[in-house]
Amino acid sequence: MDSEHPEDRVLVGVINRKRDLEKTQHEHWYRVPQGQAAKGIDAEYIAFYLSRAFKALNGGIHYYARHTGTELARRRDLLPGEASHPRADAVYHKLQLGELQRKDPPVLNPTRRPVSFIYTTWDRFKAARVLADLYSEADEFVDRVFYALEDAGIAAERLWQASRASDDGGAQIRVACEQGTVIASTAPQAEHVIPLVASDSPQALRRSVATILQAIQDYGGPLPIRVPIEG
Repeated sequence: MDSEHPEDRVLVGVINRKRDLEKTQHEHWYRVPQGQAAKGIDAEYIAFYLSRAFKALNGGIHYYARHTGTELARRRDLLPGEASHPRADAVYHKLQLGELQRKDPPVLNPTRRPVSFIYTTWDRFKAARVLADLYSEADEFVDRVFYALEDAGIAAERLWQASRASDDGGAQIRVACEQGTVIASTAPQAEHVIPLVASDSPQALRRSVATILQAIQDYGGPLPIRVPIEG
């Protein structure tokens, strides 16, 4: 395996079906809906959070692999045996992988926090024992804001501190609205960007969410766009 660097990026994805894990093990690829990563996948490693379909392995990151390349493909071409699937014509990133490696000890989720995609760094990933260890303080706060907005019916985009997409060095929330994009960030920002102060305080979370919701209203409301759920 190539040598690792502390700053290497790790994308954690979810695997819900045993046959999808088998593809990572034997065919060395994993799929991500293009709509969930419109700017592409910028990570040196891909790690896999296993859902309840895996019984004893449920709720943990037990495997990872080197990311060796990416191509775009339709779902029907990736999974020809599922050509009648409702999203058969949807476009996916097909992530090419090296050999699957065991994460020992695994990264567990004792608080059962929601998991979709997580960006983290190699040093955090290697040291992690529970899911919270993967997050910087900024990412942790933005993740809480993201799910609070989701509970309010708002489709937001997260930009992780560990992802190159957040080129200002902070973690961000973005919401596409009728009259522009509402941006909130943990990094120092110019005018028209909502500052987020990372904190464990419930009051800080409520204030941030309220400020973002007001900005969304001021921008004419959110665009009716939902990111497709993986399947």
